[in-house]
Amino acid sequence: MLPWTFITQVPILFVFTAYLFLVTAEVRYSIPEEQARGAFIGNIAKDLGLDHQRLKTGKAHIYTDGGTEYVELNVNKGILVVKDRIDREHICGKIVPCLLRFQIILENPIQFHRVTIDIIDINDNNPVFSKNNIQLEISEFSPPGAMFSLPNAVDSDVGVNSLKSYTLTPNDHFKLKIETQSDESTSVNLLLETPLDRETQEEHVLVLKAVDGGEPQRSGTTEIRIVVLDVNDNAPVFTQRVYKASVREDSLTGSVLTSVNANDADKDTNGNFKYFFAHVPDNAQGLFEINPDSGEITVIGHIDYESTKVYEMTVDAKDIGGLVSSSKVIIEITDANDNAPLINLMSVSSQISEDSLPGSVIAIFNVQDKDSGKNGKVNCFVINNNNIPFKLTSSLNDFYTLQTDGFLDRENVPQYNITIVVKDEGEPSLSATQIITLQVSDVNDNAPKFEKEQYKTYITENNAPGSSFFSVRAKDDDSGLNSRISYFIAETGINNISVSSFVSINSDEGVLYAVRAFDYEELNHFQVSVTAKDRGSPPLSSSVIINVYVQDQNDNHPEILYPLLNKGSPVAEFIPRSADIGYLVTKVVAVDKDSGQNAWLSYKILKATDQTLFEVGLHNGEIRTLRQITEKDSTKQRISVLVEDSGQPSHSATVNVNVAVTDNFALAISEFNDFTQEKNSNGDIKFYLVLSLVIVSLLFVIFLIVLIFLKFHKWRQSKLFNECPNGTLPVIPYYPPRYAEVGATGTLCHVYNYEVCLTTDSGKSEFKYIKPVIQSTVGMDPNETEARSPMSNDLIAEEDLMQVKLHDITFVYKFYLN
Repeated sequence: MLPWTFITQVPILFVFTAYLFLVTAEVRYSIPEEQARGAFIGNIAKDLGLDHQRLKTGKAHIYTDGGTEYVELNVNKGILVVKDRIDREHICGKIVPCLLRFQIILENPIQFHRVTIDIIDINDNNPVFSKNNIQLEISEFSPPGAMFSLPNAVDSDVGVNSLKSYTLTPNDHFKLKIETQSDESTSVNLLLETPLDRETQEEHVLVLKAVDGGEPQRSGTTEIRIVVLDVNDNAPVFTQRVYKASVREDSLTGSVLTSVNANDADKDTNGNFKYFFAHVPDNAQGLFEINPDSGEITVIGHIDYESTKVYEMTVDAKDIGGLVSSSKVIIEITDANDNAPLINLMSVSSQISEDSLPGSVIAIFNVQDKDSGKNGKVNCFVINNNNIPFKLTSSLNDFYTLQTDGFLDRENVPQYNITIVVKDEGEPSLSATQIITLQVSDVNDNAPKFEKEQYKTYITENNAPGSSFFSVRAKDDDSGLNSRISYFIAETGINNISVSSFVSINSDEGVLYAVRAFDYEELNHFQVSVTAKDRGSPPLSSSVIINVYVQDQNDNHPEILYPLLNKGSPVAEFIPRSADIGYLVTKVVAVDKDSGQNAWLSYKILKATDQTLFEVGLHNGEIRTLRQITEKDSTKQRISVLVEDSGQPSHSATVNVNVAVTDNFALAISEFNDFTQEKNSNGDIKFYLVLSLVIVSLLFVIFLIVLIFLKFHKWRQSKLFNECPNGTLPVIPYYPPRYAEVGATGTLCHVYNYEVCLTTDSGKSEFKYIKPVIQSTVGMDPNETEARSPMSNDLIAEEDLMQVKLHDITFVYKFYLN
């Protein structure tokens, strides 16, 4: 880079009114081109009023519309530096001023700042001619004042650094003539001042020099070689000095733009000439051609208005004698709507919480259309299918923000596909679309809901504890942990007892279990309040009442309320012998604690002294006479009434009703007491027989145990006797018959005596069990039943006797010992 003195970076801060808190400021810097990589541009953090930490946490970065990034943001220092070589001529060409625009994007919250850098031109380009050597053929008869077109030099610099003047090598025949055209452009011509003489000098070599106005000054040269021709003294002359044409950029190849026309005053072959492009700029190469005979200029390449809007070319007409004249052709390109708009996403979020407030920013994007005028004017909108809650707002030209326009509900719409459409106003209109997929994240805003507001269920009494009897399910419209539900039983009381003593619940499945067996007669209905709570933060819950009805089972026998028992026997009922048919003797009253069909009672006579004398009402239990009482009928009548419920299986109870048929109530009472006692005694016979058999079997088992013990005792005594020295017997202490040696080392048997009475009247039945005892001289109690077995000195009983006496039946078992 050449030495350069220039005003250093100058930040210019334009403060804008914040719109939606997105665009806060615009900063402008000026720097010369061709700065070294890493060169300081400006302290962006200071100029924007931001600290370095905000740049880091906001993930500050540079966004450009495309192409090369010439500027780099140093987040740690908060400065802008040169990232890549900045060539003003490459970036802007001849455009003044040359502005480099980009945005600095910050997130959390989303902000962006516009930065404009004015690239100042330095004199780093020499004027350049399209050809290094120019050859002109000029007739020697060319009159003084004849002009010959020369190519212009091109200087890529602008302003004071652009092309300023031309100089020509001093000579005797030619000088330069610079003309300014109507379009402010210049044309360079070689003016013949004095006639040429081919015979004197056939060739002339001149140097054309182009100089710019920069500091230091730069220049470019081209060599002009002039060949002097003989004879032909009239050059072709164009009808116009400048030809202008306009063409659409979408013109097809082969389209005719315009035609140039020249005339030559010479005749015959000297009046024939050809057209050709004398000078075509680099950006027009391969785009146009000229018909050498007709002068028609046609399109042969692709024209792009966005690349170049105007083309300037020089057309020469040259006759066979070498005489040439020049004319300029200016072709203006008109725009066609051949570029669709572009959507450049600068920042976009793929997820948003459903509790976000209206106005939350989702995306920031920039819209571009390379066309101009009406073709480059765009309209941007969101396709609002199903009234989606989003809208677009524009904070700057061609910058848009996509934000929410209402409240979101993930349970209704969990995901949005937002279609953004950009459409220009050209004919035909071109458009572009951008689809943004937005996921709505869940928040815990829905409480669990039960399928019903109240439930009713039934459980049969006498259920097995731990068995399930009902289940409830709640639904939560949220997702993830917010939808996972746990079930709990609200702590309430049932008859002053905690409900948890009656039922429990599976917290995950909502299944209710019975903790205890229920009794319908104690509890036939209760309520359970179940709470469903999700696992969100904070958790939400709802409750439901479950009415539990205990269903009755036939688990209770009928209970006799009347007649009442008096010391185990029912009270006698009295009827006179003169009682008529249907006389109400008494009424059996019974109840059943069960309910419904299980409590429906029916009455019938199970047994009666005289089956023909009495009947009982099937449903009311009333005992009435069936016929007249005769003298042959017994004074003492006994009726067994069976009371049975209607359950499945049915249960029953029996009651005995004693009826005295007499007109003398005192005598009937005396006789009836004896009768009752006798009946009771006979009625208990079966019970005593069964009990006796059970006891006899038990005694047999006990006797076997005793027998084994005596055998073991005999073996031990025998062994002890054999071990005694000198064959003497051990000394055996004397024990009274009702005493025993304490401990387990004695040699005498213990005394066992049991007496069991099985009835309240010991005179009628008895059962006695007597164990063998050791013979003693001590007297026995005379009232005690005794069974003895002689005992020898070896302490072994010969025979045990067991006698069971039940009324007149005696069973005798004898057991003999070895």
